[in-house]
Amino acid sequence: MAGQSPLSIMEAGRQRPPKRPGSAAPVAPSRRRRGLWRIIAPIAVAVVLAAGWCGLWYYSASVAGHTLSGWMAREAAAGRDYTCGSEGISGFPFRIQVHCTQASATVNSFQPPFAAAAQDITFTAQVYQPTVLTGDITGPLTVAAPGQPPSFVATWSLARISVSGLPPDPDAVSFTIEQPHLDHGSGAGAATLFAADDAAFTARIVAGSAANQPVIDAVFHLASAKAPTVQPLLADPLQGDMEVVLRGFKDLSPKPLAARFREMQASGGSIEIKSLRIERADAIVTGSGTLTVNADGKLDGLVNVAVSGLENIVPQLGIDQLIGQGIDKLTGTHGPPGQGLSTLDSFLPGLSGVVRDSANASVVDDLKKMGQPTQIDNKPATALPLRVSDGAVYLGMLRIGEIPPLF
Repeated sequence: MAGQSPLSIMEAGRQRPPKRPGSAAPVAPSRRRRGLWRIIAPIAVAVVLAAGWCGLWYYSASVAGHTLSGWMAREAAAGRDYTCGSEGISGFPFRIQVHCTQASATVNSFQPPFAAAAQDITFTAQVYQPTVLTGDITGPLTVAAPGQPPSFVATWSLARISVSGLPPDPDAVSFTIEQPHLDHGSGAGAATLFAADDAAFTARIVAGSAANQPVIDAVFHLASAKAPTVQPLLADPLQGDMEVVLRGFKDLSPKPLAARFREMQASGGSIEIKSLRIERADAIVTGSGTLTVNADGKLDGLVNVAVSGLENIVPQLGIDQLIGQGIDKLTGTHGPPGQGLSTLDSFLPGLSGVVRDSANASVVDDLKKMGQPTQIDNKPATALPLRVSDGAVYLGMLRIGEIPPLF
């Protein structure tokens, strides 16, 4: 054929074998390798990530363990020794949990010393934050003198403590407890000292550091709290919120509370009550002020308060006992405090009640005259000074209690 070379004519003459129906074209080796790599690569990445996560978990578990041991050592240095009946670690892969059953503590920093025991405690740390420990405590918690039956028994539905920072220098501490109930004694004869729907406490360093002149901001919260056997004012449920700033501590190294308040007194520190609100169904108290510690370990200072429902609070401040004590002195009566007031009924039945009501009404009237009218939540209230002098507490000119020495 014209225009073709002999070589091309020979190639054209060769017959190719016919292609079988349904047969696949041969796969190139490079394409086969690429398909296999698409399968192997994700598996390899998953294995590497799993190995890395396991290493991270064990490293974080080690850090969390050292952190917990550090806090235990810090507590032991402060005279609080903790022990467990048995311990275990779990929580892989996302958490680290240390479980302590039959937890107990011996507290030698108080006199007399005492021992506390709980069913168990579980401390939890997240893998990405192993220096923040959260502890869940299972009650009941018993408190007793060494070798004696329990003096106090506490129960709750949830109790949780959180500590952050590297020991021995904490950054923040918080404690939350739901439905707490504290009894004096145990069994049928136990007396309720405290009960609430929930209670919370948070403290954090807002200036300085744990090792040098820390300034601590502490927040307290109570909901539906009552302490019927402690003080008549606390017999009805109340809501309470208070924020306090503590200044004057040298550091937060382990030491008794008395030593800390000696530091506060020596450095001219203070207890600043930034805000205070206590509310009952029939009364509200708000306030703010500053207290200091004198050389005898007693508090001095002034808190400006406003009281709504003053007439509901005064009768529970114990005015009748003060009157009774005065009658006791005049008549030479010996017996329970305030017995003299009840002796008035022997002269005229019901006279003690008349005197009591008259005295309370007079005190309410005097306090309102000494104070300034104001409002709380659009309710009429009276602004008064709450003065603390050498531990004695005065509302206006009325002495309502005494705070024991801090050291």
